[in-house]
Amino acid sequence: MTTMRTVRWENGVVVTIDQTMLPHKEEWIKLRSCNEVATAIKEMRVRGAPLIGVMAAYGLALTAYHSKARSVEELLREIELSANMLKETRPTAVNLFWAIDRILNKVKSSTGGVEELRHIVIEEAQRIADEDVEVNKRIGEYGSELLEDGDTVLTHCNAGRLATVDYGTALSIIRVAWEKGKRIKVIATETRPKLQGARLTAYELMRDGIPVTLITDNMAGYVMYKGLVNKVIVGADRIVCDAVINKIGTYTIAVLAHEHSIPFYVAAPLSTFDLKSTSRDVIIEERPPEEVTNVGSERIAPLGIPALNPAFDITPIKYVSAIICEKGIITREKFGALAGGDT
Repeated sequence: MTTMRTVRWENGVVVTIDQTMLPHKEEWIKLRSCNEVATAIKEMRVRGAPLIGVMAAYGLALTAYHSKARSVEELLREIELSANMLKETRPTAVNLFWAIDRILNKVKSSTGGVEELRHIVIEEAQRIADEDVEVNKRIGEYGSELLEDGDTVLTHCNAGRLATVDYGTALSIIRVAWEKGKRIKVIATETRPKLQGARLTAYELMRDGIPVTLITDNMAGYVMYKGLVNKVIVGADRIVCDAVINKIGTYTIAVLAHEHSIPFYVAAPLSTFDLKSTSRDVIIEERPPEEVTNVGSERIAPLGIPALNPAFDITPIKYVSAIICEKGIITREKFGALAGGDT
């Protein structure tokens, strides 16, 4: 099984793969400032909730590394300004806020000088990145027990190594099952409008030699009706006490899976959980209408047509069979108790 760490720290430079270039070109970009990291997140050159969190942590590390501050107070102000800029990039994925707050809490509790503070930020960012890989491996180990030899799994968007530092969440489960000798197949939805399934998930699975078939988003009902799918596994950008927030189209797939009695699983680290919130509290990111009216640079819709483009939708917990995290498998009933109410 191949590995590909999607981001690394190199002496004050963050090196990451430009996902907008895939699958045609594997291009690595070098980011030298927090502003460049924020731009890369906004432009979806890096994407995926866990990876966005890691990138935000590295953005703060870049600020600390390159700062000319001579006092702790001055460095703290610079870090906080960078944190605020990063928090405005993409509002829905909670991992971004989790990683930023983790570093801010760490530096605010420090009693050392400027150099120690600088070291703390860089070290914590690296720790967050390394932990992500281990967390994803554990998700894969737990989740692989839910897959049987001969299963065909439908997945939506990209919850693979490209959405994380390495290994992935939903795709980690598929990878571990495959490594254990379970002969499984995958059906990947194209995931309009940004085509993460067609461009990224298909690329990853083909790279690993795992059988994958691509379908358009509106074929999900057909393949379920025809009995071509017997499990669904997706990732998540935020899990609140009554719902899973994930890439637009996830809700549709969950309802279809429920109608066809197909288990619908969600794979996500605990950093994606936001159990203090409900779905009513979540800001759903609205992206540019051109992503809908165009395919790449080619316009496919009439000029002047309005287009709605929410990046995520809301899947009520009642449609979720279980959530797989680094602590194990949480059934819908267990999640209800964890979230502190009926779901």
